[in-house]
Parts: sequence; C-alpha cells; structure tokens
Amino acid sequence: YSLGAAGSGDAGGLAAEASAKVDGAAPKFGSAAFAAKAGDTVYFDGDSSELSPDAKATLRNQIRWLKRHPNYRILVEGHADEWGTRQHNLILGAERAVAVKLYLENNGLRTASIPTISYGNERLAADCTAMSCRSQNRRVRTVLTPPLASR
Repeated sequence: YSLGAAGSGDAGGLAAEASAKVDGAAPKFGSAAFAAKAGDTVYFDGDSSELSPDAKATLRNQIRWLKRHPNYRILVEGHADEWGTRQHNLILGAERAVAVKLYLENNGLRTASIPTISYGNERLAADCTAMSCRSQNRRVRTVLTPPLASR
C-alpha cells in the first residue's frame, strides 16, 4: 500500500493523478453506475479498521458489479477524520484500505492486484466538528479507473 498525500512523493502524485482521471476523464456511466448500484464508499467507527456488517454488504455489491464489468480496475483509498496526528491518520487510512482490499480479494474478486493508498485526514469529505460530520470522513472509497482497452 501507499502512504502519503497528493504531491508527497511518487505514490501521492500517482494517486492524485489516478483520482483526477477517474473523476474527470472516466466515463461518467461507469463511475456513476458503480456508485449507484454497488456503492463506492464504506464507513468505519472511530479509530477502527474493522469492517461492519453494512460495509461487508457494500463490498459484496462491489464484488458482484466488478465481476460483471471485468474491464474496470480499481484503486482503494483509505481516509480518516481529523482527530489524531497526521502519522496516525495515514496509518489508520492504510489499515482501512488494506482491510477492504483483503475483503474484496478473499471474497471472490480476482485481479492481478488492487492498489491502495491512504490520504489520512487530508481529503475530508466533511469539514466540521460535529460527530455526524466526522463519521463521514472515516471511510474507504473504491475508485474506478478507466476501463482497460479491448484487445
């Protein structure tokens, strides 16, 4: 897995580039369909990388969708809320991303590799101090990369 934020070395830069491609250049149909039908985000309790039953259900949906669309590749992004040190949050984000990656692989998703990256608390989904907002930041997002070219 990779640790680091966008611009902090090669891993961060590559992840930022992949996210930009996914968010900007990937067919909206693929990313939108994946998010709508499978769910692209799972959430965690505070200071935990343990998958909840809801997270496992979402990941099973992701596996089914990805098996039906084998040309897509994925990047698994780990995130944390703003509590804790930068280092702690990067490690926690990495642990969450690896937990998702292992669940996907151990439950039938067969790919050459699933890259992971941790952004820690550097890409907050919600920026506020309320507990309900913080819970939105404790997440892993499965990001579709553009489909592989047909051969």
